[in-house]
Amino acid sequence: MARINQAADSQIKSPALLAGLFCLLFLFTACQAPKSPEDVTSAFWTSLIKANIVEAKQYATKNTQPLITEQETRTNTVLHTGEIVINAQLATVETIMTENDRTFSFDTALVKENDQWKVDYQQTLLNISAMPFNGIMKNLEQLGNDLNEKLEQQMPLFEKQIESFGEQLNRKLDEFGRYLEDPKKWKRQHPNGDSI
Repeated sequence: MARINQAADSQIKSPALLAGLFCLLFLFTACQAPKSPEDVTSAFWTSLIKANIVEAKQYATKNTQPLITEQETRTNTVLHTGEIVINAQLATVETIMTENDRTFSFDTALVKENDQWKVDYQQTLLNISAMPFNGIMKNLEQLGNDLNEKLEQQMPLFEKQIESFGEQLNRKLDEFGRYLEDPKKWKRQHPNGDSI
């Protein structure tokens, strides 16, 4: 038994073994890169979906943590992320949620705090509150697209009507030109007093 303990002690004290353990520890910590904005966004909203306020606050900036309350939880929600935009210390992640068969999307705002991405929940709430306005803008854009499509469909008819109007205008201008050249002759040719 003493021989086993002595062998174990010599292995632990071996410089090669210590160097190996140090390298393994270094590799383990080096592989844990800071979480991406998408990872933080997913973890934050997943925590709220699970009603885990304490965990959700860990993913938020210090000054916006007090805004995260029980009222912010979103049960029965399916979460997806979309486009990610990173601009130096700021990022946005398109967040798509389906809740009670209703899908809506908004941008989750993130900032770097102590070299880690954190959700700026105040800006995110502003983005969420802008959703109805965004919906109105999308509806107006769709209305404009529909109107443009109908105008394009009607364009050949408009072109024919404009062409016909142009031809009538040319005839009237020719008639007016003849009247100006010889008003008496024109009146003889138009005894009923036709107007030009």
